[in-house]
Amino acid sequence: MQRFFIYLILFFLTFLLFGWYFSAISIYLVTSLILAALLRPLTNKVNEVHILGQHIPRGIAILASFATVLSIVFLLGLLFFPLINRQVILLSDLDLDSIYLQLEVPLEKLERFLMKYQLIENKKGILLEELRLSVKSVLQKFDIGGFISSVISVTTQVFIGTMAIAFITFFLLLENGLLRRNLLNLIPNAYFELSVATFTKVEKLLSNYLFGLLLQVLAIFLLAALGLSLVGVEYALTIALFAAITNMIPYAGPLLGTVFGIVVGISTGDFSTDSDYSFFLVKIITVFTVVQITDNLLIQPVIFSKSVKAHPLEIFVIIFAGAKIAGILGMIFAIPVYTIFRVSVLEFYSGYKSYKIFKIKATN
Repeated sequence: MQRFFIYLILFFLTFLLFGWYFSAISIYLVTSLILAALLRPLTNKVNEVHILGQHIPRGIAILASFATVLSIVFLLGLLFFPLINRQVILLSDLDLDSIYLQLEVPLEKLERFLMKYQLIENKKGILLEELRLSVKSVLQKFDIGGFISSVISVTTQVFIGTMAIAFITFFLLLENGLLRRNLLNLIPNAYFELSVATFTKVEKLLSNYLFGLLLQVLAIFLLAALGLSLVGVEYALTIALFAAITNMIPYAGPLLGTVFGIVVGISTGDFSTDSDYSFFLVKIITVFTVVQITDNLLIQPVIFSKSVKAHPLEIFVIIFAGAKIAGILGMIFAIPVYTIFRVSVLEFYSGYKSYKIFKIKATN
């Protein structure tokens, strides 16, 4: 029995080492497993439909599921097109001279204050001139060729990753349950019952977690959209959708959503006075504060603590470990991967104490 646990620990250590060294492949595989779990119910429903007395082929059912997901993503993406178009128009109409004129008065006040306490040299207009020189320097150093190369490189990586995930997900759905059966076939008969129980519990917890995560995204979107609409923020649905998606990134996500909302609001709003500007910031920060309080007190405890059945401190440590290994994606996938590892160890330990086969071997 001790030898079995040694093999089990070595297997998990090898698994973690492989996941760290081949982080990109591991992310593709984990993403595909999650997508397959989400799409399997829809695929099975489509596969069961009869046309002319025949089931719809499973391959066609999978493609229909993919088409459904792509349609939803496309419809959600339409929310961002008006905003992107407006920002492009604003950038094309950008007049640096008018911006300098708008900044001239506040910079003069700041300049007089700094001169009064001898923090800068006594030369009128030095701050505005420094700003002009800084902007000019940035524009001159901007490498268009390097920027285009970076965009092409990122686009290529995203395309390769998307195709790899789609390919893996397709075959996971096509060979329904094949991966699970192959893994179970590798397990000795003496531990088969325990292994089935472990797989079942892991699948149940991950299913609960993914369903809860989907509910969290929907709840954040509805709350943010309602709040932003009530306070009169333009592009409320777009900001709410971005905030709901980035909220899946632990700790950093809510901040990203708030900053995005402020930037979009400032760039699209019409502020005639400083008080209008300040009032707008108060409104949008208040909305996101209420959303986060609701999320932290009501939504997250149900999803992360109850579905995964882990202590909040465990979750905190695991999330930052995931960030160290694979950045933002590591933070997102840290909890599902930890759930698999944690439940497996606990189930095998429970089996060691309770299952008859272990007691017999211990007495021999």
